[in-house]
Amino acid sequence: MIPLKDNIPARRLPAVNAGLILVNVLVFILELQLGPGLDDFIRAYGFVPVRFMAAQSENFLDLDRFMPVYSSMFLHGGFLHLLSNMWMLWIFGDNVEDSMGHRRYLLFYLLCGTVSVLAQAMASPASPVPLVGASGAIAGVLGAYFLLYPRARILAVVPIFFFFYMIELPAFVFLGLWILLQIMQGYTTYMTAAEGSGAGGIAWWAHIGGFAAGLLLINLFKERLKGRG
Repeated sequence: MIPLKDNIPARRLPAVNAGLILVNVLVFILELQLGPGLDDFIRAYGFVPVRFMAAQSENFLDLDRFMPVYSSMFLHGGFLHLLSNMWMLWIFGDNVEDSMGHRRYLLFYLLCGTVSVLAQAMASPASPVPLVGASGAIAGVLGAYFLLYPRARILAVVPIFFFFYMIELPAFVFLGLWILLQIMQGYTTYMTAAEGSGAGGIAWWAHIGGFAAGLLLINLFKERLKGRG
């Protein structure tokens, strides 16, 4: 299902949400300019689980170890990767920012992204593949939306073979199906990797970890009486 819009208008300008989208787009434009140097750039600033887990430092909070946790949230592996992430952030992020204010929303977004990256590292600690993308942090936004606006209506497109159908679903159904898919895919990928058959290229456990972080953190970050839907 591809969401098109929700029916909850934001009551204030979602400046941080728009800023996050802009930064992601600008970083992607930078990636396009790197040419042959892009692979080295991704390895340097993407999050590599095996590198993170193996890092030994007297200072646990060493910048070189943790910097990719955050830089990886603003990198993307291609135009469709960027577009799908920014579209989800555009639809759901404005209302979540509305519920907590600008500064709290930025901190919430980064915390959810942090949890998502670490969840993926725990699920695949030996992976040498760089993790990039905002989807883990955005999953946190979806988790918050799930609790804040469960009765909001989500207009979505459902592709079935060569046909496209428009349906409207309650947010708790749409997002419930979304996280159920992530869990199913995450379990399958984990079991496949355990059997030595390799793993897919999507960081399912980052999505699951981010969504869970959004569910757990929203009550700490939301302003009183702001939830609607």
